[in-house]
Amino acid sequence: MQLHLLALNPTDSVTEGFLPAARAMGLDVTVLTDQPGPHRAAYPDTEVVRCDVRDFRAVISAVAQGPAPDAVFTNSDHLQAQAALAADWFGLPGKDWRAALRAKDKAQMRRRLAGAGADTVWAAELAADREPAEFLDGLAVPYPCVVKPREGVAGEDVVRADDRAALLGHCERIRDRRPGAALVVEEFLPGDLYTLETLGDGDRLHVLGGFRTELSPPPHFVEERLTFVPAHPEPVVEQVLGQLEALGVGFGACHTEFVVHEGRARLIEVNYRAIGDQCDLLLAELLGIPYFERVLATHLGRPLPDDLGARTGRAARLDYPCADRPGTLTAAPGPADLTFGDVRLTYRPAREIGEWREVHHSNRDFLGIVRAIGDSAESVDRAVDGFLAGLHWEITP
Repeated sequence: MQLHLLALNPTDSVTEGFLPAARAMGLDVTVLTDQPGPHRAAYPDTEVVRCDVRDFRAVISAVAQGPAPDAVFTNSDHLQAQAALAADWFGLPGKDWRAALRAKDKAQMRRRLAGAGADTVWAAELAADREPAEFLDGLAVPYPCVVKPREGVAGEDVVRADDRAALLGHCERIRDRRPGAALVVEEFLPGDLYTLETLGDGDRLHVLGGFRTELSPPPHFVEERLTFVPAHPEPVVEQVLGQLEALGVGFGACHTEFVVHEGRARLIEVNYRAIGDQCDLLLAELLGIPYFERVLATHLGRPLPDDLGARTGRAARLDYPCADRPGTLTAAPGPADLTFGDVRLTYRPAREIGEWREVHHSNRDFLGIVRAIGDSAESVDRAVDGFLAGLHWEITP
């Protein structure tokens, strides 16, 4: 069977998750990407075809010229609608492209939720051809508020503003980095930040648990730690699932971020794909299920079992040490796979020595990723805290 996989840059989710899963399932894989060089270097035994994957017409053309497809799949935030349109073109299982667009486009998401009566958040869209100052004149913005790229990912250029001057400055700085980008300004939603991880086949939807997310101090929203939550309170899950249903989301993997304040759950964003930054690798190991195979199976039209057979009762945590200044990474710890009593800990660098970077206030600032699984939250915390205390990075301006 033939899988066509759409990708931009290589990711751990694809390299360590979906491609090994496809091989285990006996699938032939063709990777379509606009960056073939890095993919060929990452997995030289996989067919890689150059394609303008952001253009669904180019994707359909490339798939049509290759082996007859049995599935068209992507785990990229940016390519969900394109993959969904291509799958529909060839009569294959896939996501509704409208739902994929609603999840990706944060202004459309807010409009859809409000129109369906699922949740109403004050939000306004700064079109690509409008100047921020003109846009803000006469706009009754509730402060504090948040400004973000309409179709951004990974928390990049997501900033809190406490007054008009700060908001205008943030808008102008984002536009300097992203000329012509459409932005969304919306009310700040207070509460604790969580995720919900789901997997569906169009008929049944499994909730796999989620994470409690700890962020950097304001005004930015950099994820610094995620702690596994086996089961959120049932009323919270029902609220989140109701909002996902209003968006039309329920096929394949989905990673949803939401806040809970005084018992009310409100969506921050919907990433219609598997959770990234190695959380999906941890999730598969923690739950003891062939997670990546299950995701691909839905795109092959195979129904999910009523019971995924997930393990319960263990604790897990991920930490993301971040760069706090721009510069060249001149010293850093290498990868590690360690055991501390009942805790299995994995560390992977996220940046190469000798690489120079700005500070982006997003996951692009990660220096490395620590993921740990153990019998209790206490043993996991001890292992991770002790391990991190012994690490050292040097960044030279």
